[in-house]
Amino acid sequence: MMDHIRLGARLARRELRGGFRQLRIVLACLALGVAAIAAVGTLRAATEAGLLADGARLLGGDVEVRVNYQPLPDAALDWARARGAEASRVVEMRAMAVAPSGERSLVELKAVDAAYPLYGTLRLDPPQASLVPIDGRPRVALEASVVERLGLTPGDMVRIGEASLTFAGTIAQEPDRVASPAVLGPRALILAETLPATALIQPGSLISYDTRFRLPPGTEVRRFGREMQAAVGDGGWRVRTADQAEPGVNRFMDRAAAFLVLAGFTALLVGGIGVATGVRAWLDARGRTIATLRCLGAPAGTILATYLIQVLVLSVIGITIGLVAGFGLTWLAAQALAGALPVPPRLGVYPAPLALAALYGLLTALTFSLWPLGRAQRIPGAALFRDLITANPGWPSRGILVATGLSAFALVALVVGTAEQPRFALGFCAGAALTLLLFRLGASGLMAFARSLRGLRRPTIRLGLANLHRPGAPTSTMLVALGIGLTTLAAVATIEGNLRAQLSDQLPQAAPSFFFIDIQSDQSEAFNTLAAAQPGVAEVRSVPSLRARIVAVDGTPADHVQATEDTRWALRGDRGLTYAATPPDGTRLVAGQWWPADYSGPPLVSFDANLAAGWGMGIGSIVTVNVLGRDIDLRVASLREIQWRGLGINYVMVASPGLLAAAPHTHIATVRSTEAVETSVLRTLTDAFPNISGIRVRDALEAVAGLLTRVGVALQAVSSVTLLAGMLVLAGAVAAGQRARVRDAVVLKTIGATRSQIRGAWLVEFGLLGLVAGLLAAAAGSAASWAVVRYIMRADWVFLPGTLAVTVLGCVLLTLALGYIGTALALRVRPAPLLRNE
Repeated sequence: MMDHIRLGARLARRELRGGFRQLRIVLACLALGVAAIAAVGTLRAATEAGLLADGARLLGGDVEVRVNYQPLPDAALDWARARGAEASRVVEMRAMAVAPSGERSLVELKAVDAAYPLYGTLRLDPPQASLVPIDGRPRVALEASVVERLGLTPGDMVRIGEASLTFAGTIAQEPDRVASPAVLGPRALILAETLPATALIQPGSLISYDTRFRLPPGTEVRRFGREMQAAVGDGGWRVRTADQAEPGVNRFMDRAAAFLVLAGFTALLVGGIGVATGVRAWLDARGRTIATLRCLGAPAGTILATYLIQVLVLSVIGITIGLVAGFGLTWLAAQALAGALPVPPRLGVYPAPLALAALYGLLTALTFSLWPLGRAQRIPGAALFRDLITANPGWPSRGILVATGLSAFALVALVVGTAEQPRFALGFCAGAALTLLLFRLGASGLMAFARSLRGLRRPTIRLGLANLHRPGAPTSTMLVALGIGLTTLAAVATIEGNLRAQLSDQLPQAAPSFFFIDIQSDQSEAFNTLAAAQPGVAEVRSVPSLRARIVAVDGTPADHVQATEDTRWALRGDRGLTYAATPPDGTRLVAGQWWPADYSGPPLVSFDANLAAGWGMGIGSIVTVNVLGRDIDLRVASLREIQWRGLGINYVMVASPGLLAAAPHTHIATVRSTEAVETSVLRTLTDAFPNISGIRVRDALEAVAGLLTRVGVALQAVSSVTLLAGMLVLAGAVAAGQRARVRDAVVLKTIGATRSQIRGAWLVEFGLLGLVAGLLAAAAGSAASWAVVRYIMRADWVFLPGTLAVTVLGCVLLTLALGYIGTALALRVRPAPLLRNE
């Protein structure tokens, strides 16, 4: 073995002196896939480093304790201050900001104390602006979007709740924006001493009380949080530390990075086909050299070592180029996404993601190059001389087959083992394998179809069909390479189109016009009456509303429940909870029964059937929830199928009346009206009840549509990397067959074929290739999008023929363009020199 390696290394070094021009496609394919994976991994690591380094500023303190409905007890504050901690209290809720013109906007109201912010700096525009009252008049700072919408200038009066506030200026920098994001409305900032004047704090109102602590230097923050809970108890609080500034951001980054890595792996997979094609073409060009070595007595192991070493050297060069390019792409991505990333990424060299990308590239190179290398090792010299004209379908040795299988298994294991969701990654790998098989079978079918049409009389069509099934034809390579890239693009476009269809076509017809929150129990009847009396209002629905945190499921703490990936979200944070004596309109029970209207026993609950399945629950299971600091056990009496798409009032948990009805709570209402009266309805209701907040559904849908546009552009850009890899492989396949194409063109011209006939024949060949690849990509992309929409997004899937038609047309035009270029270059060659050499 060592003799083979030593001799192979000497021969490889001598051959590499001549350069590697024929392996440029191999370098490009590996570099592109590695660059994509390296860029994603580095950006993720850089962003996480930024979050970790700036966590205290993002969180607003070293430790934050969030309590809903009521402030953190003074005993907890005294305990923390006794240990040298500095505290700052922040209160958050939703409210309506009303301009002097009567124009109004939903805002996320944030009331801060004099110690805010503990870390970072709050900046207003103009710089001299302040929240400190002037002449006893309270002040408010607003986000730029709401200032523009309400048409405000500094000094104008703004009504929030029942308080009239002076507009001080625009919020230019909010240091803890990530930890307390404005989700449903832009930010409004006031001092805590101003909050009582708004009269927004009512029993049961949706209010979050955040207490941030700045700890003395050297204090271990996680230990501080644990000791605090142990000392003063756990009243349903959520404790976060600076290294957990925003778990939601971390989860988003993890999932986004996982998707992008899979997209990069797809590009690398397509590039692997280019590796196999390039290595095979390179070995074909080395046919005489290999045959000479075999005739001189070179063992098969030496042949394998010689060319495997060369491929590995070229792979290392390609991987290195990819790593360098990936680092450059990270910088470009950081600049392009500066406004979307939670913190500026700390760019630098992160060995782990770079090593992972390099390992991806190396395993891909081995998986796709061992087969053609083993074939060159296996075939005797005489057969290799014949192989210059007629491809020999010899199989590699058993050892090469085993090595190829092990390399492919290691590649799949790497994808699954490093994925955020291993089951999804495994399904992705299985889908990729099935897609490869589909296009390989499609190529075989196309070749068989072309072979069966031998009775055609038109020479142009007959010659074009013959090119598809002639020995050594690159039909399979072209179809697979182009098809996978287009499949990814078609799937992404179809998924995005389905989401848009749900928003634009179905949701607006079923959705209410407004959601109104924080309606007090003693206001509910008057609100419903006033809303129903407004002209153009077709429907008013109102239900009680509480917030509950799921503490345990069947005695298992929430953070230890074995939940499925698509249901784990409901175990984090607070959930909506309501109660009803009779089933709400549209209720569809799938298991169990509803309680009697006069039920007065222990608390029961009707639970979301999908979540119950994901958590392993059933009829009789116990869900423990924390409401207003008190744990309550709810026994599951029934399971419901919930249609979230209607945007009506839906709750994961609907409890029996009794215990919950006696707790302080508010009501939530939906109002459906014609579009022409929406403004007047919102104005009338919020003027009559200043403490309530109205959420215009149309505005929320437009915001979601805008988000989908940005996400769609990003996804299509990532998918385009896969398509670019496919185009590289396609170009490589065309280049690899260019010698045969030139020879055929010369012979055809010599025997009297015209340029137009030759050009037409190859356009038939590439046109059919593009058409079949486009049709298969449309079918595979539709199937992939159907599975994602139906089983991951749990929505209805619709067929989008326009999107798929663009995919097919684009594929045909792309292959025709590449085929035309190759044909034009072949037709420019003069026949005499080639015939003279023959």
